[in-house]
Amino acid sequence: MPTDTEERQAMGEKHHVRFEPVGIEIEVDEDKTILRAAAEQGIMLMHGCKEGQCAACKSFLLDGDDVEHDRYSTFALPDYEKEEGFTLLCRAHAYEDLTIELLNYDEEMIKSGLPIQEAAVEVISKEYVTHDLVHLVVKLLDPTSSLKFFPGQYVDFAVPDRQATRSFSMANTPGRNEGLLEFVIKIYPDGLFSTFLHEEVAIGDRLDITGPFGVFTLRDAPQSDLLFLGGGAGMAPILSLLRSMAERGIERKATFYYGARRRKDLCFEKELSALADILPSFRYVPALSEPDENDGWDGETGLITDVVRRLENDLGRADAYVCGPPPMVEAALELLPTLGVADKRIFYDKFTTTGDADEQ
Repeated sequence: MPTDTEERQAMGEKHHVRFEPVGIEIEVDEDKTILRAAAEQGIMLMHGCKEGQCAACKSFLLDGDDVEHDRYSTFALPDYEKEEGFTLLCRAHAYEDLTIELLNYDEEMIKSGLPIQEAAVEVISKEYVTHDLVHLVVKLLDPTSSLKFFPGQYVDFAVPDRQATRSFSMANTPGRNEGLLEFVIKIYPDGLFSTFLHEEVAIGDRLDITGPFGVFTLRDAPQSDLLFLGGGAGMAPILSLLRSMAERGIERKATFYYGARRRKDLCFEKELSALADILPSFRYVPALSEPDENDGWDGETGLITDVVRRLENDLGRADAYVCGPPPMVEAALELLPTLGVADKRIFYDKFTTTGDADEQ
């Protein structure tokens, strides 16, 4: 039997949603979430997982309350907050006109959204760059089309034969597009997309994608230094940002701290070393949390946030970009303000997990 939400969505009515304090108004179909409707109209609201788990899109209902939510985590929106009027835009459906207060927004980016596209791609290569990270390269099947995106954004991959999608950041840049898209994807045991990618995906296969999404993009702040902090598949969007800086000749002082367990878990080492030659003020600092005596490692050791704490003491002039597993991101969000980074200058992607023990 269909749920009440599904029955109401089938009606397909439209309502006006106004966002304050930015004064932007959009029209929203009942069958779309408010976040998706905004994205389709070029409005880039703050968001992360789109699964109701990270709370990046949490907002407050100022006027109107006829809103229903798709399934979400009560860690992101506790029941008491929902009763007070808070909502998750990535899961919320409007059934009347609404006025919503954005609690987390970026005026620089909010009207810079790119159109959401659906596209079919062909797998060009699938290479393991570590024991559990796959470098996947796909090509748009329509030779006349291109997917416009900002460095650091991601797309959703449809999982064949399942009503599910999984999100992965592009590692390439729009300037290095030519119909190709690159991804660095972590293989999780029993992961929904991971298992499919590891066991079934072959060169020549067709996959369906939708995007771009995400706000993990480089802000224009030429006087600010840059600190990138990553781990695991967080390599992908940061690599995209660094490649974009090299293409555009951006010479801001930048340091990339990347954490791995063992030396075998490091990847793209040659390219990152080459970027240090192209970008005169760039430094790459890898660190191993569990180095093996056979690794012959003489670099930094420990958790990557501990390494940052040890090597940095004043980041008051820095913008920080953090991407990786939730524990690393959470530790970074606690650490960086103590080193002087303003909260509003910390931008992050936190890979969330679903009920299928899968990846973002």
